[in-house]
Amino acid sequence: MSESTSTLNYEKSFKLRNLEEKAAVQLNSYVGNLLYDKGVELVIFRDHLTDRNTSGILNLHEYAREVVGKPIDVSITSTLAKALNNLENLSPSKIDIGKLASEWIDEKANFSDENAFVENKLADFLNGPSPNIEPRDVILFGFGRIGRLAARELIKQAGKGQQLRLRAIVTRSLDEKTLKKRASLLRMDSVHGPFAGTIIEDFKNSSLIINGQVVKMITANSPEEIDYTAYNISNALVIDNTGVYRDREALSRHLKSKGASKVLLTAPGAEIANVVYGVNQNIIEKDENIVSAASCTTNAITPVLKVINDNLGIEKGHIETIHSYTNDQNLLDNMHKKERRGRSAAINMVITETGAGKAVTKAIPDLKNKLTANAVRVPTPNGSLAIMKLSITKATTKEEVNKLLKHAALNGALVNQIKYSFDPELVSNDIIGNNCCAIFDSPATIVHPNGKDIVLYSWYDNEFGYTKQVIRLAKYICKVRRLIYY
Repeated sequence: MSESTSTLNYEKSFKLRNLEEKAAVQLNSYVGNLLYDKGVELVIFRDHLTDRNTSGILNLHEYAREVVGKPIDVSITSTLAKALNNLENLSPSKIDIGKLASEWIDEKANFSDENAFVENKLADFLNGPSPNIEPRDVILFGFGRIGRLAARELIKQAGKGQQLRLRAIVTRSLDEKTLKKRASLLRMDSVHGPFAGTIIEDFKNSSLIINGQVVKMITANSPEEIDYTAYNISNALVIDNTGVYRDREALSRHLKSKGASKVLLTAPGAEIANVVYGVNQNIIEKDENIVSAASCTTNAITPVLKVINDNLGIEKGHIETIHSYTNDQNLLDNMHKKERRGRSAAINMVITETGAGKAVTKAIPDLKNKLTANAVRVPTPNGSLAIMKLSITKATTKEEVNKLLKHAALNGALVNQIKYSFDPELVSNDIIGNNCCAIFDSPATIVHPNGKDIVLYSWYDNEFGYTKQVIRLAKYICKVRRLIYY
């Protein structure tokens, strides 16, 4: 290649990148207008576009091009987003601009322009705000790892306040020092980074003002002693993330407090429905007020197991989770009621038990008595891996298995739960902050020559990915889910 040709290619590539960055800035503007003017949230293959910088938006388009095998360019998504802004009476909704772009590439010959295309695709969304959705107050009972991530996500998704509104946080004690400390822990996180917004401590009113939203800090030793109506909170969902109350009787204590009407547990629960959203939320009875979001591991393996069982049939299997250490382990060797967990979490791999194998059967009854499971805690603060060794009824290939999971990640009921990864270099740090509860590692899939023994790898952010599932389930049980175009 001559020097002049090399220079020409450099200039052409540089100019193209500048045009892409300009389109990304325009797309970002449309994303904001849709969210705050119309209550419409744009995502690209389930990844949020809100609060993304230019490079982040372009990186998401790279993934989009790879996963669907089409030239999904930011200029296309920006033009389509503009067309969405032009629609009158567009209902509050969540729209996958990546899916729209993929369909536009295939179908654009059938339409005069992008405006006609989006009007046709979203015809059922053009009826104005839904009269059936009323904002619901949310109370976080506890403010640990999951509680703080839930607070971040609730604030981030507030938009025009049409769905869930974080109104209060309940802890055991509070003074100026602890309020300041809790604000600090919310503001900065060693794993998930800084909070994208502002947090102001209102010591006089025992509140945190988070991105302009006033969140009351309440102290209580027991759930039933609280009167939420005294803070103008009513018909509220209590998200219990303390881990203290785990069965129906204990969780029912929340319903004795004034202003609370539903309870969502962020752990496996006894005598209540354990739900993996996207798989078995339909088991919730109409008049049920107490629900569990199961565990992070159960949410990570159930969607993948459902795809395999539905299409290939599972005869038996073993699940081994390689799980980051948690707060219930010791930093250094010390006494602990659980075997092995007393040994230092920071320098040991620790074999322990998991109930995820049995919990899966609550979501997929067909797998009862077919699975065993165990766990190994490892010296990482977040980011875990489930290894599923399965014997199946129908012979298959690696290509077929991956094709099934890729289809499930792009179509149907599990698009929010399964992320299809084709990256051969994927490691645990890479999945931190991922929106999906199961990141399927397609290059790692193993199929025995007999075609009936397979090994699957599913990564999961055991904190954030699980919290996203909690919020999805919260919206479902509060009946505030918007129209969705995925």
